[in-house]
Formats: sequence, structure tokens, C-alpha cells
Amino acid sequence: MLDITILAIGKIKEKNYRELMEEYLKRLSPNAVVKIEELKSEPFYEGTVVEKIKETESEKLIAFLKKHQFDNIFILDEKGREYTSDEFSEKLRQTVGKTVFVIGGSLGMSEKLLNYAGTEKIALSKMTFLHEMTRVILLEQIYRAVAIMRNKRYHY
Repeated sequence: MLDITILAIGKIKEKNYRELMEEYLKRLSPNAVVKIEELKSEPFYEGTVVEKIKETESEKLIAFLKKHQFDNIFILDEKGREYTSDEFSEKLRQTVGKTVFVIGGSLGMSEKLLNYAGTEKIALSKMTFLHEMTRVILLEQIYRAVAIMRNKRYHY
């Protein structure tokens, strides 16, 4: 059974996104243990030093990764490797142990996090999505990957 954590900066405030996330978590529950870990985002306003916020939020993510030993670390980055749904399913099928998907804050991630040892950068698309949408899209793709593994009629 897959053991997956989605680690993200910030909380989902929009009800519709939360409901979609809960739906995919429910669908995944027979075949995977999926946890959502949300770390507090840093406030920013006009004149804020963007790099400082990226560093602070990235350090929070790195501290979490160090505290919880993961066997597979995937960082979501628009410059990462793109997978087809079939390729992503195969990638997940090959994972052993605890897996984490890291989603940075709205201002991005520090180079230190992007180059964190033992990570693989993956892209859901070359486009940038709202962070709330990113979580829903990631959960849907994990569900699709599991459906492919189980030969369910979800993926055509």
C-alpha cells in the first residue's frame, strides 16, 4: 500500500478545493495512506523581500523533511520532469517506503530546497497553478496512477 504525504505551505481556504481534496482522499483510502501536512505560510505585502520569504518557508519544509525520514522525495517544480499518467503510475508503483510530495509557497522555493539531497523534481505542467489547485491536481493524478495500477476503468 502506498504511503504518501503531501507537504505544502499554507492552508486551503476555499471550500470547493477542500471538498475536492477530501473526495480524492476518500477514493484513495482503500489503496493508499495519504496525509496532507500544511505548514504556516509567511505573510507578505508590497515591499516584502521575496527571497527572504522563500528562504523562511523553504527552511520550514526542509526541517519537516529532516524530522520525518522519507524514502522518496518529490518536489513539485515547473522546471521538473513531466510524466504522462502511465509513466507517473509506473513511478509510484516502483516506490518503496514513505513518499512525500513537496509544494512550496506562493512565492516559490529557495535554491537550497530545490537542490535538497535525494529529491526528484517533477512538474504537473510547465504552467503555474494556484496552490489550492496544485494539491487537487496532484491528488487526482495520484488517484489516476492507482487506478492504472489496479486496472480500473478511470483512465482511458
